[in-house]
Amino acid sequence: MYTEDDLLPLSGLQHLQFCERQWALIHLEGLWEENRLTVEGRQLHERVDENEVEVRGNTRIVRGLRLRSLHLGLAGRADVVEFERVGPDCDVPGVTLPGLAGRWRPTPVEYKRGRPKRDRSDEVQLCAQALCLEEMLETAVPLGVLFYGKTRRRVDVPIDEDLRQHTRELAAHMHALFEREQGPPPHYEKRCENCSLMAHCMPKTLSKQRDVKRYLQRAWNFSREDEEE
Repeated sequence: MYTEDDLLPLSGLQHLQFCERQWALIHLEGLWEENRLTVEGRQLHERVDENEVEVRGNTRIVRGLRLRSLHLGLAGRADVVEFERVGPDCDVPGVTLPGLAGRWRPTPVEYKRGRPKRDRSDEVQLCAQALCLEEMLETAVPLGVLFYGKTRRRVDVPIDEDLRQHTRELAAHMHALFEREQGPPPHYEKRCENCSLMAHCMPKTLSKQRDVKRYLQRAWNFSREDEEE
């Protein structure tokens, strides 16, 4: 269990899943730079993150709900949490809401600007929100939803045990990196081209410098071995 003072930003899980170097630049060094992709993502979140409540039939839509988990050591806000009224025979018992009759099943909904990704960065962020809701509301959250702006489609994400365990391990790893206060060295990959922090990270330049250092070290070791012979 973590304390309130130990809580790290829940959004950092997505950065860490995508790239440890990116996470370190943002959350250890406090660097941030906008590009077209980050601006589009921020504008999308500004439209949904208004801390409002909307009613659609048997569903109450809450925007900007604050979340936290002392088990994961995370805090943040959900884009949207949908509370759907459930009957007595529902496999998820649901929770009570102030001033409302019946029981309600919470489902976190996370908005993304692009398309579904190949990695699990969107899924772990959504799963962490589900785990926060379970801890705060003392109920099961078996499902989350990702909404992608490019496709304008909702994608259901089962919050299964494999995803839960991966999210827990990633949160623990993030805390370990934060305690160490040191990020990994840069390593260039094709996806670096879409990162707004590429100019700060300099993966091409610094990776080449490390290659030169390794070459000189190997050459030095080799020459010393010749001298000893």
